[in-house]
Amino acid sequence: MSTGHCGVTGVGLPLGVVLPAANPPVLHRLAAARRQQGISRRVMARRLNIDLEQLRRQESETADLTLSTLYAWQKVLEVPVAELLSEPDESLAPPVLKRSQLLRLMKTVLEIAEQTHQVSIRRMAQTMIAQLTEIMPELAEVAPWHAIGERRRRDDLGVAASRRFSDEVFLGDDD
Repeated sequence: MSTGHCGVTGVGLPLGVVLPAANPPVLHRLAAARRQQGISRRVMARRLNIDLEQLRRQESETADLTLSTLYAWQKVLEVPVAELLSEPDESLAPPVLKRSQLLRLMKTVLEIAEQTHQVSIRRMAQTMIAQLTEIMPELAEVAPWHAIGERRRRDDLGVAASRRFSDEVFLGDDD
């Protein structure tokens, strides 16, 4: 058995590999944090620049992840790394849950303020922003919800239509 250095766990497996065990330890709360932020797996994978299968493996509570992976999640979710780590037999602490709720509320209020054309609604949104930052000053650094996933109009072609293919793609195997 390996001794657990140079990116290898104590049993000689690469980091990120889920080990089968009778009662494997819960190492992190990535999936719970993602769900609390209201982010789908597909959007999260896109933001992390990984595929869905890799995201599912990382979200497994027993996956042994690198610090750089945890920091990537932390950056996308805009939460402290400590909130992503798991304490044995402990659910998310009430302050963590409250912070997540306030963060989602701030993102929604910012989106309303950005999207509305009515002065009265924009004023109410600005008041709410001020009140939320008074409760939790770090919310001043939060951005509104990302615009990923907006629907295309019928006349929009999309990225796939602009790609070029070589002639070999259209040739059959009988050449």
